[in-house]
Amino acid sequence: MPHNHAHHGHDHAHHTSAKNIKAAFFLNLGFTILEIIGGFYVNSVSILSDALHDMGDSLSLGLSWYLHNKSSQKADAKFSFGYGRFSLLGALINSIILIVGSGFVVYEAVNRLFHPEHADAKGMLYFSLLGMAVNGYAAYKLMGGKSMNERVVSWHLIEDVLGWVAVFIVSVVMLFADVPWLDPVLSLGITLFIVYNVVGRLKETLFIILQGVPADVDTEAIKAEILKLPNVTGMHHVNVWSLEGEHHVYTAHIQTEGVDTFTELLEIKRSVRQILKKYPFTYYTIEVEVEGDGCELGTNT
Repeated sequence: MPHNHAHHGHDHAHHTSAKNIKAAFFLNLGFTILEIIGGFYVNSVSILSDALHDMGDSLSLGLSWYLHNKSSQKADAKFSFGYGRFSLLGALINSIILIVGSGFVVYEAVNRLFHPEHADAKGMLYFSLLGMAVNGYAAYKLMGGKSMNERVVSWHLIEDVLGWVAVFIVSVVMLFADVPWLDPVLSLGITLFIVYNVVGRLKETLFIILQGVPADVDTEAIKAEILKLPNVTGMHHVNVWSLEGEHHVYTAHIQTEGVDTFTELLEIKRSVRQILKKYPFTYYTIEVEVEGDGCELGTNT
């Protein structure tokens, strides 16, 4: 019975997470369309630059929603580790779209600096209030989320809220002063801030795709602890990588000597497992080698 209760609790939490991401997706998508139309209407390049960001967020939310449901799919003959790694593909696509799109926005903003055009300050003001309300509500919906998807997306939406706060301040200034250059300057600031963060996320994504060692795993500390175990003389073929940034994998060959019984062999494996349980590994595979049982793969680490 306790097992079934936990299972139902997990399903309910998963369903709630998917529902929150779905609601945030439709809110963001609807507002993005309105924002693109309004940006052209009030002639504000800063609103259009934020619309581009919101479009990227809409795609991110859509992929997050789809992948959140896909991630519950169990491993099969095609993907033996499951489907969690699909989220990296979404992150890669989103990053490229945002970086390419930001290039067009920067071009337009620089052009506006040399050839200033007046924007509708009142229109900017109304859109900024609407933007703060919509993105603020979406961020609030996801703020208390338990899943990684919800937490990451909520921070993206908080960035959007801050961007709209900046648009609000500029629109108020432009109501009282004739400073048409302020709009493209704000656009450049928002876009460069977005690109800076996107490039950082892109680097992290590529690092995971290239199977870099996760930052929260100290391989040398693990190795030192395992080498202290009785009868353990060495280690090789130690590999550590992450499936999608949250769930990690560890494999290693452990050399031993003086192991005479199967019980002693099992005790070494149990001890190694206890050490690895201290770290965020979802999967680990340990090959224990006894004297006279040389590794066919060699002993390169």
